[in-house]
Amino acid sequence: MAVLTAAKRRTLPNSEFGEPGEGKYPMADWQHAANAKSRAKQMLRRGKLSRDAYEKIVAKANEVMRRSR
Repeated sequence: MAVLTAAKRRTLPNSEFGEPGEGKYPMADWQHAANAKSRAKQMLRRGKLSRDAYEKIVAKANEVMRRSR
């Protein structure tokens, strides 16, 4: 996976996060989008993420993954 340093993460626009208001699930590239989908699924299974939020994250990740190929 490409390295996403703290400095680069801070410079990402809100539109590149799965949860922009909270700065969670960064999707700077294909690998990060795939990882965001996996982590969101884990949080959904643990009951720490709503189904609606999960679906938004997956839709965003799929969009990023389509653009990155």
